Amino acid sequence: MMRLANDRQTRGALRCRARGVVRMVRSGFTLIEMIIVIALLGIAGMLVIPAMGSVGALRSQAAVRTIVADLTFAQSDAIAFQQGRAVVFDLNAQTYSVVQVIGRDADATTSTLYDPSRPDGRYIVRLNEDRFAGVRVTSVAFNGDDSNHTLVLDDMGTPVSEIGSSEPGTGGVIRVEAGPADNPTQIFDIIVEPFTGRVSIRKIKDE
Repeated sequence: MMRLANDRQTRGALRCRARGVVRMVRSGFTLIEMIIVIALLGIAGMLVIPAMGSVGALRSQAAVRTIVADLTFAQSDAIAFQQGRAVVFDLNAQTYSVVQVIGRDADATTSTLYDPSRPDGRYIVRLNEDRFAGVRVTSVAFNGDDSNHTLVLDDMGTPVSEIGSSEPGTGGVIRVEAGPADNPTQIFDIIVEPFTGRVSIRKIKDE
């Protein structure tokens, strides 16, 4: 009887020790688990770095899309109201305005279209805003003239040579760059076709 009791006590103690060992093992991480976690962290890091680098690309693309949308809007608005429109670019201020053509005048100060989405109610786009940070329009040329920064549209939304003229224009090119001024990482040309006024985008550089 004594031997049987001792055997039971011994087995009970061993079971308790075994359970203690199991608890100790389960309370930590195995080597395989650690390797998996480190690998996942490495993969996550590789995904985050390109995402951070693509912010500039997204801003430049947003600027290009905005310009294209506003050029198209100006054409549609001219047709809808049967009245001339102009898009006036200011390279120094890095802005452009959608303007109503009145007679032989398209004043970006007094004739800017109304836009309820903007605080001042004027249809002026500022490319130096935070959402376009690092993006700039470096050149604008309409009708083959680098100094002509105004796209003039007649009452049918067709590019014309000048305000008040019915002579078709020869279109134009708007260049948009992003990144350092001496070595831009992205360059796009926004092309306005003659006669039709069709707007297209040509990618010049994209790093």
